[in-house]
Amino acid sequence: MQIDLNCDMGESFGPYTLGLDEQVMPLITSANVACGFHAGDPQVLRRTLALAARYGVGVGAHVSFPDLAGFGRRELQVAPQELENDVLYQIGAISAFCRVAGVPLRHVKPHGALYNMAQRDEATAGAIARAVAAYDPGLLLFVQAGSVMARVAGEVGLPVAAEVFADRAYTPDGALASRKLPGSVIHDPDAVAERALRMVTEGRIIAIDGTEIAVAAETICVHGDTPGAVLLIQRIRERLAQAGVAVRPPLTAGAGI
Repeated sequence: MQIDLNCDMGESFGPYTLGLDEQVMPLITSANVACGFHAGDPQVLRRTLALAARYGVGVGAHVSFPDLAGFGRRELQVAPQELENDVLYQIGAISAFCRVAGVPLRHVKPHGALYNMAQRDEATAGAIARAVAAYDPGLLLFVQAGSVMARVAGEVGLPVAAEVFADRAYTPDGALASRKLPGSVIHDPDAVAERALRMVTEGRIIAIDGTEIAVAAETICVHGDTPGAVLLIQRIRERLAQAGVAVRPPLTAGAGI
């Protein structure tokens, strides 16, 4: 049994530092790298990809709405064709830096509000899927199993990896609980590690209301900007290792460098 650990990276901007990229990168197997729309800039992009290359971490485009001020967490109403072009633009930007760093672009993962909208909205999911397929239909798309995004990706022939969140609470219908709700982000490393292990080995998780729900897990998202992130990720890896679960990147053809 194996699982991928992915983390949002490269979210600093100009003089502002966000996240513990240098400490977290050696602990993960996939990095979702900001492409400049919600965070990141050319300097941050190049540094982040050099770091990923150093540790052999798989690189993905962390695409977003054009929302630097809101960190990509505001739902914007964007025409599907415009959104498709925005996603393609971001993939193109990170691809240039991947080529320079000598690493392949392996996956795409929407960020924040774009991610949440794509899980339930056909037009949003379609725009993302078309952009990814137009650039490289071999790129892996990180999605929540059973979502609109997962279905639409399948319809256009994109490979997907079912994603779960160890440090985020779930609603009874399998969606992520709003960050505005108390308890939506879980900070206890032992609790997060146990949740991660159960999602991988049993395909189950306790929702925010106490009910048990089914999940599909091929990649676990951890967050490098939460307090105690390094200890949290270390604890997840320790718990998975104790259970004999290998931590490896997901398989995908991906784009050449």
